[in-house]
Amino acid sequence: MSGENGIDPSVPPSGSGCAECEAAGGWWFHLRRCAQCGHVGCCDSSPAQHATAHFRESGHPLVQSFEPGEGWYWDYSTNELYESGPELAAPVSHPADQPAPGPAGRVPDDWAKVLRA
Repeated sequence: MSGENGIDPSVPPSGSGCAECEAAGGWWFHLRRCAQCGHVGCCDSSPAQHATAHFRESGHPLVQSFEPGEGWYWDYSTNELYESGPELAAPVSHPADQPAPGPAGRVPDDWAKVLRA
């Protein structure tokens, strides 16, 4: 991992769901958390791909999975996966009772057909 660059372990996540999807009434497949500023965005399989958009807009290269039980990191600048990394401020995932895809009530019935490869 690119040293401690791009990681601020003191910053909490921006919320329990994708910030942009929440604002727009959208939905997501899985969530990613920016290791630098805490922005929570949806993954690249999600219709809107807000985590990648956040990287492109902010230049913040590292995200950590925001799924329960997952601690891996992805570095957008190098396209590298890291099995683990520094512990970030709690909470480290969305609530365990929040479904994936989510959020409850906004996921279309044909959601699997809409996922991006």
